[in-house]
Amino acid sequence: MSTASFLPKKQIDMSPFAERLKSARRMKGWSLQELADQLSLDITKQALSKYEQGAMKPSGEMLIALSKAFGLKPDYFLREPGPSLAKVEFRKKSKLGVKEQESIKEKIKEFLERYLEVEQLLNISTRFSNPVKNILIADVYDVEEAALALIRNWNLGFDPIPNVIEMLEDHGVKLIEIEAGEGFDGLSTCVGDIPVIAVNKNYSIERKRFTALHELGHLVLNIKNGADKERICHAFAGALLLPDDCLEKILGDKRNNIAPGELVSIKEQYGISVQAIMMRAMLKGIVSTRAADRFWRSIASNKKEEGLGNFAGTEKSYRFKNLVFRLAAEEVVSLGKAANLAGMKLAAFREELETF
Repeated sequence: MSTASFLPKKQIDMSPFAERLKSARRMKGWSLQELADQLSLDITKQALSKYEQGAMKPSGEMLIALSKAFGLKPDYFLREPGPSLAKVEFRKKSKLGVKEQESIKEKIKEFLERYLEVEQLLNISTRFSNPVKNILIADVYDVEEAALALIRNWNLGFDPIPNVIEMLEDHGVKLIEIEAGEGFDGLSTCVGDIPVIAVNKNYSIERKRFTALHELGHLVLNIKNGADKERICHAFAGALLLPDDCLEKILGDKRNNIAPGELVSIKEQYGISVQAIMMRAMLKGIVSTRAADRFWRSIASNKKEEGLGNFAGTEKSYRFKNLVFRLAAEEVVSLGKAANLAGMKLAAFREELETF
């Protein structure tokens, strides 16, 4: 028997609650029955379905039970729904199930909602400009021009990019690290005119860097219909991490073979996998297809490149947390509100904020 009770309609706006409940459940990847099993109240999945459809109104007791089950504040369920994502396409070879895909999309929406609220409270607006939109890309050999144009326009220079995530955020891209399984690399989408990139938080630094720039390719490149988008975006990411001039300066114009130690050294300096380095060298004609094939065979059993060096830099976003700290330090919002925006427990947030 359900313990769900009813409140007067004026006390709770049903539309936000129904949408919020559905979003929270999808974020967890739970079915209606799994949610029912998590609740401290005796309630059926049929009753929960009615809540999500807006046909039933939650009591205060129900809101508290839902908050505890999801680890969210009660007011989460009463706020207007967050930003809408443009069409999200997962990679064709992705092995993610429907629940996992929905969970990732809801996590992106939830984080973006907090991020945009923080910027709004600080009266900050960011604008994104695409410097390569007029360059038509028909195949992988066209990406060099686009990569060089973006490098010049964004003043990146030709030294190794120290922090790809921060670089993208400095140029108006919202970058989100998602806790996800092995099947998720990354995705890109837009919220209005704001470009958004999500990457797997659990992947190696080199893989996160490459994935973020691969997804940037999907956002900015004007790719000809019918062209291999994934291969082109792979080439674009490699060209940004290890630009044309740098590649030839390090490896030379022509090589019969490249020693593994050379590849590891470049990886540690530029933050690009040895596999991506070899692909760059092959596409530029520095090594032959035959030499590259020997390399692919040799590394086939170690695709994760374990024991083959690591990028010496870092790959992390500092911007969002710094903005939340500013909100708290300048007392624009309460400490509790700031912690909620940061997605942290109050005690942990206070400890980081007042580190001295």
